[in-house]
Amino acid sequence: MRPTTAVLATALPALALAVLGSSHPAVLTPESAPWWRDLHVIGLVLFPLLALGPWAVVRAARPAGPVGWVLEGLAVVLGLVYAAFYGALDALAGIGGGHETMRVGPGPWVAALFEIADALGIQGAYAYLAATVLAAMLALVAAPGAWRVLAGAGALFAVVGAWSFLTSHIYWPYGVATMVMLAIGHTAMALAATRRTRPTARRAPHGEPDRTPATQQ
Repeated sequence: MRPTTAVLATALPALALAVLGSSHPAVLTPESAPWWRDLHVIGLVLFPLLALGPWAVVRAARPAGPVGWVLEGLAVVLGLVYAAFYGALDALAGIGGGHETMRVGPGPWVAALFEIADALGIQGAYAYLAATVLAAMLALVAAPGAWRVLAGAGALFAVVGAWSFLTSHIYWPYGVATMVMLAIGHTAMALAATRRTRPTARRAPHGEPDRTPATQQ
């Protein structure tokens, strides 16, 4: 994976969510309900893209061969679990909660809706944490030489951010800080992992394989 592609995948979704979260209402009320609903409609697109961060790191850092494909497949599965279950939280508590508060007003239904939304969302958040831990381990192994320092710093930012994501959502200020940490962490790991080299087979003039190191694309 090229460094530019890695930066776009790891930084932009998290930073976009940080910007969105800076205006997230602290409490759902009839007054805040319209933006509460509309904000989470935007989140339906942005939240699944957050899974690109761990995947981009795993893609850049995975070893060659079948093991690498299995690890990347695991990252994809964890990303899908995150997107599905966290998307349910976004739809139920975000869009549904905001819309019904506008139409019906506050009531005991709010707590019941948030209960099922949180129960589903936490499963997605744990899947995201698992994907981030996988990415961190692979980046630390793959990063060459001094780049491992950058990978280590990125791993710290990303794992702490993913742990904070379990409870912070994108609320200001902790949720916004969480998104910034994820952007910094995954981007640093991806940049470090893309600096590694691995042998690739090239054809010599007479058909003999010529193995020379090449930067992983």
